[in-house]
Amino acid sequence: QVQLVESGGGLVQAGGSLRLSCAASGRTFSAYTMAWFRQAPGKAREFVAAISWSDGRTVYVDSVKGRFTISRDNDKNTVYLHMNSLKPEHTTVYYCAARNRVLPTTEAFEYDYWGQGIQVTVSS
Repeated sequence: QVQLVESGGGLVQAGGSLRLSCAASGRTFSAYTMAWFRQAPGKAREFVAAISWSDGRTVYVDSVKGRFTISRDNDKNTVYLHMNSLKPEHTTVYYCAARNRVLPTTEAFEYDYWGQGIQVTVSS
């Protein structure tokens, strides 16, 4: 059973940084893609970034390029989302997701496993 556990969220002032972590267990993830999504109340889940566990290939939504970085630690089976220069509009719940394919994709329905979500709040 795949388990994804997010951590690292919380409250930060505008302009600050946070690092979200997603600890993955239950599988060998070398052929997986890992991703971060976010979802505001009443809105669809939005793709943020993805990384192929095998070769580190990354994909980002345009709005976070240059501001957010996704990375992985193979030894710890953990994926990170480094978020810099945060703005109040980044306030929402962030979700970690896993897909049993090496090719990153931006569509939520193509991901097989999800974490419970973690709140990020950016104050102005």
